[in-house]
Amino acid sequence: MDVTFAVIILTTIIVAVCAKRVVKLLNWVWFTPRKIEKILRQQGLNGTPYMPFLRNLNDFVTGMNEGQTRTIQLSDDCLPHIFSYHHHIFTKYGENSFWWFGPWPKLNIVDPELIKEIMSKPDLFQKPFPETGKILAGGLAFLEGEKWAKHRKIVNPAFHVDKLKNMVPLIGLSCSNMIQKWKAIVSSNSEKGSLSEIDVWPFLEDLTGDVISRTAFGSSHEEGMRIFQLTRDKLKLTMQIFLLCMIPGWRYLPTKINRELKSMTEELQSLLRGMIDKRQKAMDRGETVDDFLGILMESNSRSIQEHGNKNSGMSIEDVMEECKLFYFSGSETTSSLLVWTMILLCQHPEWQTLRLGLST
Repeated sequence: MDVTFAVIILTTIIVAVCAKRVVKLLNWVWFTPRKIEKILRQQGLNGTPYMPFLRNLNDFVTGMNEGQTRTIQLSDDCLPHIFSYHHHIFTKYGENSFWWFGPWPKLNIVDPELIKEIMSKPDLFQKPFPETGKILAGGLAFLEGEKWAKHRKIVNPAFHVDKLKNMVPLIGLSCSNMIQKWKAIVSSNSEKGSLSEIDVWPFLEDLTGDVISRTAFGSSHEEGMRIFQLTRDKLKLTMQIFLLCMIPGWRYLPTKINRELKSMTEELQSLLRGMIDKRQKAMDRGETVDDFLGILMESNSRSIQEHGNKNSGMSIEDVMEECKLFYFSGSETTSSLLVWTMILLCQHPEWQTLRLGLST
């Protein structure tokens, strides 16, 4: 009798827990998004209808891929190519519209006054922290409140104009190396009597990695390039499981890609920790280096000394996250900016003439 009663109690508990989980899942997948969609439409906003099981997110990825793989001419409008899905939403639903990123709605805000209001209320409108962000990087871009203010104050000296001017020779060296490679390709093709056509994207990717490695880690340039390669490989793997990352807990499953990501993360952490330890020992000997890591650690040490409390500074883990963010946020964005700068210069050759006139 006692055994039967215990089994009934245990079964009841298991059923209750499962029922609670099912209700929570249904709210996340269906009821909450539908409720939000109804509220948005009542406020006069138009947008894509919500569809469960990541179907909206799949439409987003498909739309972006179609726009990026389509060949365009220099005379074509670039906007539908760069932001193909967003351009489609604007065209179909208007500027004040919304679309779905999994079970989360995304609002398109173009009114400057509304943007100003949103940016002035960080407590109400907080930064999103997607699962992909947790895989790739942390740091300042994902912090809020007092911790954001503390990190911003410590990181800020690394981007002071005088410090950036000191990095210009290193940036020039990386650019010169890339241009020499281009000249070698052109020279080789000229000897063969053929025209030269260079795909600049891979070179610009390597350029940004080289510049970041030199300016971030100085003498540890080779280790810096390895960090850049690991960061780029992690980004490519993360994009392969982009849709699955929207499922809570997926990144903890022992899949092949998750194991590869874990191995890359461990190597990345080991490299960063080793360089930080070396730099700390150099600082203890009174040496100073004007690269990103050196300025960051010097600023962090100064903050701790001024307040006499380690909590007023960043931990080693915090410094590592800021370094990863420096790579992640600076590589793809800069490469893309350089590509589109070259495209715009080709579209408007008079700008090149104007620039040459100003330089003389």
